[in-house]
Amino acid sequence: MIRALAVVVPARDEERLIGSCLRAVHRAARHPQLAGLAVTAVVVADTCADGTETLARALGARTVQVVGAGAGASRALGTAYALDLLRAETPGLSAEEVWLAHTDADTQVPPCWLAHQLRHAAAGFAGILGTVRVGDWSAHPPGTADRFLRQYTAYRAQGREHPHVHGANLGLRADAYLAADGFPPLAEGEDVALVAALERGGHRLLRSDACPVLTSGRRDARARGGFGDLLLTLEPGRIAPVLGRT
Repeated sequence: MIRALAVVVPARDEERLIGSCLRAVHRAARHPQLAGLAVTAVVVADTCADGTETLARALGARTVQVVGAGAGASRALGTAYALDLLRAETPGLSAEEVWLAHTDADTQVPPCWLAHQLRHAAAGFAGILGTVRVGDWSAHPPGTADRFLRQYTAYRAQGREHPHVHGANLGLRADAYLAADGFPPLAEGEDVALVAALERGGHRLLRSDACPVLTSGRRDARARGGFGDLLLTLEPGRIAPVLGRT
């Protein structure tokens, strides 16, 4: 049974978007199925030169300030901080009773997000791998959205579960997370590496496209080699990669 829940959000100069992100997290935390369960939001402010951290704290999030950590290390530091907070606030709390939800600062989760994850956690899944939708394609040339959607949803025509891995839509039970040694300190691909470790460890994972998050389609992506850069490769005239574990 899950007794404590944390949402971890890495951020770098996200003053413009962190408010929308956290307000969406708060809406998800108020879902009726989470009644009586407190949700702790942790924002990792990595090398921020703007008001990201101040705004996050004003919106009720706990914050961790780091310099030059990168995506993998930021997620790992935020998760460790969240676990320490939850254990301090709930004596006797075990890792099996903690759920760790992960998203990105340029992402808005739907109201069903946390309830969806916890419903499947109650069914015995140690991790939920969700999908994304791009909220605004205006920064990209015509045709990019269609190209993305064709490749991203190709698994449906094949009758398979989705193959994608997104740190922007990921939920894990803490004992499984710790058994897999958490997020590795990679500049990109830390989410894919963690999921691979979980699969090697035999943890029961669910790949679900039932509750996608809405993420940014901006061209000035914060993490080199991440989802934003992937969208650039899908613009007409470029050789598009085969979308799989992204």
